[in-house]
Amino acid sequence: MSDNTSKQTVHEDGSMPASHHKEDEDPLIPRLRTAIRYAVRVLAVLMVLVIWGGVADVVYVLYERVMAHPYHLLNISDILATFGAFIAVLIAIELFINITSYLRDNVIHIKLVLATAFMAIARKVIVLDYKEVSADYVYATAAVLLALAIAYWLAVVKNPSEEKYGEL
Repeated sequence: MSDNTSKQTVHEDGSMPASHHKEDEDPLIPRLRTAIRYAVRVLAVLMVLVIWGGVADVVYVLYERVMAHPYHLLNISDILATFGAFIAVLIAIELFINITSYLRDNVIHIKLVLATAFMAIARKVIVLDYKEVSADYVYATAAVLLALAIAYWLAVVKNPSEEKYGEL
């Protein structure tokens, strides 16, 4: 019995040679990649709607706080609520930038993802009501913040590049 199939070459790490990937790729894979790119485009459009909704929420929160008695005065909880709404919109904008950079470059930029996560945890720290949460929660939040700071330092400071991600 003779085997007419040619022996395939495989690298030591188990990967196929570069010329082998495109030729023998399942025809479904390019279609799935296209479907995912369309899904990412839909996410970008939805994120723009979320951003505008967030801006409307910031305006509404600020209006409600300013118009509440005593008029035109904000206390510290009002200011923190307003900051929280502002930062939520900024996080949504960062997510939009993540989405559009993925569409543009077809890769996930770790520096941008870390910056977005850092901003999200910073928002949590800013609006955290320390009277309402346990010490364990505060320590856990601090640990996450420290881990993100180290990851960001490793990605940005120790691995500088000329890339300019995050520009609108």
